[in-house]
Amino acid sequence: MKDLRERFLARRDGSAAIEFALLALPFFIMVFASIETFVAFTGEQLLANATDTMARKIRTGAITSTMSKEDFRKAFCEEIKILMPCSATEAAKPDKLWIDVRSFSSYAQIPKAVPITDGDLDTTSFKFEPGGKKTINIVRAYYRWDVVTDLVRPMLSSVRSADGSRQNYLMVATAVVQNEDYQ
Repeated sequence: MKDLRERFLARRDGSAAIEFALLALPFFIMVFASIETFVAFTGEQLLANATDTMARKIRTGAITSTMSKEDFRKAFCEEIKILMPCSATEAAKPDKLWIDVRSFSSYAQIPKAVPITDGDLDTTSFKFEPGGKKTINIVRAYYRWDVVTDLVRPMLSSVRSADGSRQNYLMVATAVVQNEDYQ
C-alpha cells in the first residue's frame, strides 16, 4: 500500500492540465475585464468627443433653440452610434443617454457637480435650451454603460442602474462654450 501511495505522489503526468484548470477561469476573467475596460474607456472618449462636437455646433450657431430636443438627441446619437447605439425610442424617452443643454448669463451660474440624488442620477432639471449669440452654454451628457466582466468599475460608481443593480457605470461628459456672434 505504501508503495502505491509513493508512486501516486511521485507521478506528474497530469499536473499541467490540473494547473491549467485551476488558473484558466481567473485568467480569462482578467483578460475579458481588461478588454471591457479598454472598450469602456473608448466609449468615454467617444462620449466626450460627441459632447464637444455638439457644443461646437451650438457655439457656431449650427444648432439653435429652433432645433427640437428630439432632433438634437438624434444628432447626438449619430455621433456615438459606432460604440454606443441608442435605442429606437431613445430620442423621445431616454433609456441610457441623458443630455442637458442650458444657457447661463455668467460662468458662476454653471452647475459644478453631477446631479445625484439618493444614489441615482437626478434628471428633473435637464433641459434643452441653447442660448443665442454670445451666451454661455453647457452641454452635459450622461450614459449608463453596461458592465459585464469588469469587476472594479461598478465599485467605483456611486450611481445605481435603472433596474437597481450595480452592473453599470455612469459616463459623464461636459462642455462649456460661449457662443460666437454668429449671423
